[in-house]
Amino acid sequence: MASEPGGFTAYIQHHLTFLTLPHVSHGGFWSWTVHVDSITVSLALGVLFSLWFWLKARKATAGVPGKGQAFVELVLEFVDGQVKDVFHGDRRVLGPLALTVFVWVFLMNFMDLLPVDLIPLIAEKCGLSHFRAVPTADLNMTFAMSITVFLLMIFYSFKAKGFGGYMHELFTAPFGKHPLLWLPNFALNLVEMLSKPVSLAMRLFGNMYAGELVFILIAGLFSAGGIALYSLGLVGYAVWSIFHILIISIQAFIFMVLTVVYISMAHDHH
Repeated sequence: MASEPGGFTAYIQHHLTFLTLPHVSHGGFWSWTVHVDSITVSLALGVLFSLWFWLKARKATAGVPGKGQAFVELVLEFVDGQVKDVFHGDRRVLGPLALTVFVWVFLMNFMDLLPVDLIPLIAEKCGLSHFRAVPTADLNMTFAMSITVFLLMIFYSFKAKGFGGYMHELFTAPFGKHPLLWLPNFALNLVEMLSKPVSLAMRLFGNMYAGELVFILIAGLFSAGGIALYSLGLVGYAVWSIFHILIISIQAFIFMVLTVVYISMAHDHH
């Protein structure tokens, strides 16, 4: 595809363009759009994850587990252990939430390991001009997840401390209860609150966008001409894929752990 009219630049732009709904996209300062590809892939992976774990839970046995059940139990114990180390309260909600975040983000990240031209080629055969297969390389998707975590933080802050207790904490921590310190306290707490979803979203997006771009650049070597560049592209693609497995796993783990940490902090009192 890199040899198409427009050359390598057009090839990169093609792979970095989202599939959108034209009738909801408009120009101007308040322009907005719907990224159909990110929504479709993330929903499909979410349904796949839920169905997979539901089937394994339904067929679980008390005896020697099969490979599928053993893998699911391993993931459950790993996530529950991380939650238990950070949060010492009731884990009936936070445990499943952490499991959902970890597996779902990992599956969305894993889409980056598919051949760069595979999904766009299938989409093109279906009459779609563009299709990006990595939802976590979409800033809108990572911010949607981080804002959800932010709203959960606010909810559990009010639930654990009450309205009065949480307001008291916002205006009196960390410098004290003097009225002159209320505004500085609130400003610092506001900055701390807003920095959490921003950093959570930008960290995941930055790593996955960079990884996707590296795959696209390496794939461009395949059609650049010459056996040397083609061989270099094959080696580079294989090496980067192996290294990227570590990246997508770490990013899913970090997003899950920070979600648990932020909600755990919402339960703490100054």
